[in-house]
Amino acid sequence: MNKLNKFKNFAINLREILNREDIKIDEPMKYHTSFKVGGPADILLTPKDFQQVVDVIKFCRKNNIPFYIMGNGSNLLVKDGGIRGMIIKLIKLNHIIVEGNKITAGSGASLKDVSTAALQNSLTGIEFACGIPGSVGGAVTMNAGAYNGEISNVVESAKVVDKFGRIRILDREKLKLGYRMSSILMYGYTVLEVTFNLEKGEYDRIKKRIDDLNRRRREKQPLEYASAGSTFKRPEGHFAAKLIEDSGLKGESVGDAQVSEKHSGFIINRGNATASDILNLIEIVQCRVKAKFNVDLYTEVRIIGED
Repeated sequence: MNKLNKFKNFAINLREILNREDIKIDEPMKYHTSFKVGGPADILLTPKDFQQVVDVIKFCRKNNIPFYIMGNGSNLLVKDGGIRGMIIKLIKLNHIIVEGNKITAGSGASLKDVSTAALQNSLTGIEFACGIPGSVGGAVTMNAGAYNGEISNVVESAKVVDKFGRIRILDREKLKLGYRMSSILMYGYTVLEVTFNLEKGEYDRIKKRIDDLNRRRREKQPLEYASAGSTFKRPEGHFAAKLIEDSGLKGESVGDAQVSEKHSGFIINRGNATASDILNLIEIVQCRVKAKFNVDLYTEVRIIGED
């Protein structure tokens, strides 16, 4: 029995946990990432509730199946050979509940929808996230930030599943949120939902701030192309985009992967790039910046899969 057939047999067993339409075999990951590249996942699952997530994780552990948790794929680069094992995509956990100054959102809810809910209820503090293309779970996992704001400023707690399928509540202290880091990453937790603690504000001021941030994004970022946002983490004491531009790399291409001419911190897919094109361009950028400025650039985008 080859590896592929083994996973197909597991897919049949998974129907005891999930509906058939939530189980996909040999699913191309280019349909599930904002970079629009990536080979097939052996099995891709889209659970609809917390219990299904817990049961799937326990199933994977019991059967020694490797698994990877993802949200909407906005910060993910999947290699051309795809992924062995299972992808658990939490995009269907997208509820948003507003109670007083607090918003509780499922890990698959988009940050844009959460910031819209905050606006509709005149809650301030999370305006900075209105243009971050990620999901709530990914945002807390990476402590996402933009325009001088970050998730650590507004998160109160997160409901997570540990590697053994146990549900835990982590307060802000236990989340250990740092620059693009959290205890979720450190310990391999899976986010189910997040509670944000915001403040009452004025609707018009909140809307003006959101409109301003969205305008700045449109003006400065290559939103017309597929990408994963900022490709590199900010190196201490520097700005990645400036280092890249000052290294003469603006517009540099490998196949259809290109350092954006609009914003050097973005590597974009101009249409038909492969993951290999993007990875080769990342390496060129890292080597050139290291040679010119002796600064190491590390990827902010998460890279998974096989060549």
